[in-house]
Amino acid sequence: MTIDTDAIRHLSEAQVSVELETEDMTLNIGPQHPSTHGVLRLVARVDGERAYNVQPVIGYMHRGYEKLSEVRTYPQITAIVNRIDWVSGYANEIPFIVAAEKLMGLDVPERAQYIRLILTEMARISSHLIFMASYPLELGAATPLFFALRERERVLDLLEGVTGGRFHPNFNRIGGVKPAYGSGSATRKMIQDLPAGFLSETREAMDQVLDVTDELEALVAGNEIILARTKDVGVLPPEVAAAFGVSGPNLRASGVAFDLRKAEDYLPYHLFEFDVVTGENGDCWDRWWVRLQEIRESAKIIQQAVDGIPSGDLQAKVPKVIKVPKGETYVRAENPKGEMGYYLVSDGGQGPYRLKIRSASFSNISILPWILEGALVPDIIAIMGSLDFVLGDVDR
Repeated sequence: MTIDTDAIRHLSEAQVSVELETEDMTLNIGPQHPSTHGVLRLVARVDGERAYNVQPVIGYMHRGYEKLSEVRTYPQITAIVNRIDWVSGYANEIPFIVAAEKLMGLDVPERAQYIRLILTEMARISSHLIFMASYPLELGAATPLFFALRERERVLDLLEGVTGGRFHPNFNRIGGVKPAYGSGSATRKMIQDLPAGFLSETREAMDQVLDVTDELEALVAGNEIILARTKDVGVLPPEVAAAFGVSGPNLRASGVAFDLRKAEDYLPYHLFEFDVVTGENGDCWDRWWVRLQEIRESAKIIQQAVDGIPSGDLQAKVPKVIKVPKGETYVRAENPKGEMGYYLVSDGGQGPYRLKIRSASFSNISILPWILEGALVPDIIAIMGSLDFVLGDVDR
């Protein structure tokens, strides 16, 4: 009996080259709270180790802030809007208050403007430090969390000392900021608006914030695992980012030097020197790096504002019962997560006739189906985390 070795060889090669056909699997990621900074669900079609056709399912935290605002008076609404993005609550109040002031034709005192700016930048630092704490943790690095949260507590202590609140300050008022009053006086005589020692403590805190950014950069930039999981991962081209309405650090990480603090006049940023930091590749690493640099720039802005804060009134003259004249306006601000805008329509009453809120996170996560197309399953969390969204800001 003779053995046909050529036939055996061809048969074995044919068997090796056969590809197993498997059906795609639908993978539900969520709904869950801890790993996504709010309740989000992703429905992904998975082929092997790669995800395709990833669709976010939102609305689990919808609270109807726009309609709630339409049945409240203007002074009551700040208590609502600072809960939209709870990580940077103070900053949420600013564009709404400015929109009402714009329709009323109010000139806000310079000292109140400075206080608003200082506290807004503190909210930015606080928000970015949360990102600096959580994002490396999502990639497996726990140490940066302790450094970032330590400095965030310093910043929140200062914010709380002025406003009385850490997450929900409710401090802005139409025409200025909330004045402080003495107790036991029939005339309710106003006392010092900023706590004693606030300016010197703020200077010291900003020096410590600048120090911790150096520590965080040394911890994270030298971590080979984090570099491997973020470099060239989740690349977002600038034209795609702009087409989807992505804003804030996510847009600047893609190389677009657009910052509403430079483009709009809602706060006196033109009086201070700071850089608009941009990335080069638009990947997960650039989105981390841009936020780190923005912490440094915010600390520099606060130091300049503290050194130059003027004396003067905290409030413009406003009627006891606030009514906004008929009209409509749109005011947008550079919030920590991107463009936060309020389209306000007034019919002349004590509350808005209509209010439309443009929240940063809602537009930023609209990029998920595009940026997660073909991504490795382990990279989904790395990419989502780099976008730094809060679901209260998405669902409103």
